[in-house]
Amino acid sequence: MSTNPVNGSSNVPAAGLSNTPANMQINQTDFLKLITAQLTDQNPLSPADPTQFVSQLEGMSEVSSMQSMQNSLQSSALMNGSALIGKSVLAPASSATLASGGSITGAVNAPAGTSNLSVTILDSTGTPLTTFKVTPAVSGMTNFSWNGHTAAGTAAPAGTYTVSVNATVAGKTLPVSPLVVTKVDSVLVDPSTQAVSLDTDSGTVPLSSVVSVM
Repeated sequence: MSTNPVNGSSNVPAAGLSNTPANMQINQTDFLKLITAQLTDQNPLSPADPTQFVSQLEGMSEVSSMQSMQNSLQSSALMNGSALIGKSVLAPASSATLASGGSITGAVNAPAGTSNLSVTILDSTGTPLTTFKVTPAVSGMTNFSWNGHTAAGTAAPAGTYTVSVNATVAGKTLPVSPLVVTKVDSVLVDPSTQAVSLDTDSGTVPLSSVVSVM
């Protein structure tokens, strides 16, 4: 996927071109037109310094190379994202979808010194359905799983539920951002930033935030 170049204003004089690639907001066609205009309109008795053209061409070459590299990275990210469609990934999310008779699984990066982890499942109205304790892992992430049953022992209906995690550190309760296992439905590309995101059962997730693929 290519990026859309920003054309420079037509009333900017050719002599106003900057040698700094970051300031060159024109595409290759417009740049060559400006170079041609400089050669056509220059004073024969006082020709322009050829080193200026060389510098401008080098700058345009750098911009072109950067755009090509960005396009390559963008295409690679889009292909990687497309390969995940239909698969489940572990990624940051505050909600997860419960299938009928299924479960919700996830993980937590517990803060150092955590003595206890508490996972609370809430319904769409924000009402807690159940809370269960999880023993923090000695190292790495701590996994958790909700079997889909409320505190009363009844099966919760299929739907989307909020996952809230608190950690006990030095006697204090701290909120912790959970990661949940969610299914990838499609791939999204931000038209303004070209960033690739995944449309999942838990909402939109940046491709770069995916921790693992199930």
